[in-house]
Amino acid sequence: MDFLQLAQNRYTTKLYSSKRVSDEDIAKLKEILRLTPSSINSQPWQFVFISDEPTKEAFAKVSFINEERIRQAIHLVVFMANSALPSFEEKLAKASTEAGVGFYHKVQKPKGDVSLYAWMNNQVYISLGFFLSACASMGIDSTPMEGIINTEYDKLLNEPQYTTLFAVAIGYRDPEDSNQLHLHPKSRLPLEDVVKDFKL
Repeated sequence: MDFLQLAQNRYTTKLYSSKRVSDEDIAKLKEILRLTPSSINSQPWQFVFISDEPTKEAFAKVSFINEERIRQAIHLVVFMANSALPSFEEKLAKASTEAGVGFYHKVQKPKGDVSLYAWMNNQVYISLGFFLSACASMGIDSTPMEGIINTEYDKLLNEPQYTTLFAVAIGYRDPEDSNQLHLHPKSRLPLEDVVKDFKL
């Protein structure tokens, strides 16, 4: 299946079966996340995989309408952004090039904390697209979720240098999932409303 077909067929799963994702596939997804591209190779992220049922239940309880999806899904993946500049800058010095570090200090950092953290958070959202596409390519279903209580996630995870942005439930769809495309067709704006060609 080519990428266009993956995009046409992927959907946000609402109801999961009890079928487990193999350890081999979870290992692949972890490595794919590690390889996610980011501006100047900044990698301002941490990805936390949760599959233990009592632990998953604790997160489900602080996830609003996503509570049942987290309970049903085999794994919950929490996407966190670095929220401590000394820690981030130490990692950046190891990961990026001299030019990249220079760009950070000359261009990004002088914009101030609000802009800087927005830039860092945006890199984590790049990893979300990468991850959802990877899941689709492996036949794994997924549910990206911003509808969670981020501060409660942070308390549970106790990672003082990182802040929760969103989470993704993964597993395999239940045959009765009402969000399947044959029951609930994909709705997108027309191509001409969202994609333009331009030249001066």
